[in-house]
Amino acid sequence: MKTITRVQLSVMMLFQFVVWGAWYGQLSKYLFAIGFDGSQVGNIYSTFSIAMIISPFIVGMLADRFFSAQKVLAILNLVGAGLLYFLTTITDYGTFYIVMLLYCLTFAPTIALTSSISMRQMTSPEKEFPAIRVLGTLGWIAVTNLIGYMGWGDKATIFHVSMVTSVAIGLFAFTLPKTPPTMKGPVSFSQIIGKDAFVLFKDRSFSIFFVSSVLICIPLAFYYAMANPSITDAYKTAFISANPGAELPNTFFVENKMSLGQASEVFFMLLIPFAYKRLGIKWILIVGLLSWIIRFLFFGYGNATSGEWMLYTGILLHGVCFDFFFVSGMIYTDLKAGNKIKSQAQGLISLATYGIGMYIGSLIAGHVQKTYTSGEGASAITNWTSVWLVPAGIAGVVLILFILFFKDNKKIVPREEPVVVV
Repeated sequence: MKTITRVQLSVMMLFQFVVWGAWYGQLSKYLFAIGFDGSQVGNIYSTFSIAMIISPFIVGMLADRFFSAQKVLAILNLVGAGLLYFLTTITDYGTFYIVMLLYCLTFAPTIALTSSISMRQMTSPEKEFPAIRVLGTLGWIAVTNLIGYMGWGDKATIFHVSMVTSVAIGLFAFTLPKTPPTMKGPVSFSQIIGKDAFVLFKDRSFSIFFVSSVLICIPLAFYYAMANPSITDAYKTAFISANPGAELPNTFFVENKMSLGQASEVFFMLLIPFAYKRLGIKWILIVGLLSWIIRFLFFGYGNATSGEWMLYTGILLHGVCFDFFFVSGMIYTDLKAGNKIKSQAQGLISLATYGIGMYIGSLIAGHVQKTYTSGEGASAITNWTSVWLVPAGIAGVVLILFILFFKDNKKIVPREEPVVVV
């Protein structure tokens, strides 16, 4: 790959995840600040999952068959920038939901497009992609730290940052290497949902893994939607207790603290090959599930004083939770599927987890938060211990299901695969 191409793809990936990281983890805090309740917040988060279900059709019909991928990426980002600006002007729930859904429909396809554009320019994606993809993780960490440091987490500024970056990547995308369509003919529904990969369900262990992946996305949705406001409330409570009558500070740097979760993903990613060799797939996945339970218990019973270490540990466990279950699961799926159906198998897993699983999880998370919240507006108080016990219990059920019925425990050294780290 030419140096200029490597630089272009790296900048593209950096911008892509700045756009995403600027709003995703902070969205719930902003929505609570403008007066939305837990159910409304959960519904709005579910728009991303709806878009993830629909986006394969958008990519399949546009970038794969009719238009160059870099042009589709450019147009989607420029349209998305306009929708992001509109979001900053809305405080009505119904209108916000519709515009957020429209925005997610422009954003979700860009996740696949940036990876596709990158790999189409590579001769050895398994070696070249990780070094480019890591710029995305660094971009996410950088923008969340900026937002946390500036105290923008509960302000419309999160959308302004994303909007400006969307315009930047939209214009920049026109300069990317040409990535023309590679397929002809209509796209079928069965191809997109990975029908050929259904043969894998004949293997009981894979079926258990698939069901577990969908179910564990419910706790994952709790983390993405509720961790930021939960930890923020913990620091507000501690500050009010220590400083009665004092005005709350502009920021508690919660976004900075939560960025440690993305940093831990990079660290634990490097441990996966060693874990596969020493533990085998079953115990890797079990460790991941145990980590989900522990982190939610720590979020539930931790505080910002003597129990602050529990909050930090819960954040840092994100690397184990995500890498040891989802990333290891991607590798497991790849190895079970083989060359003929690996793409459809990965598409099927993504559709089921980030689509169906996260959709259900977002709705449940919002409902649970509302159930355990008393009062309205600025006076609302949430019993976060009760909230976090729900995903901990769900993860516990998945763990028991997994231990009893998942039998595959091959100890293998996986090939280096490009993976999604967020």
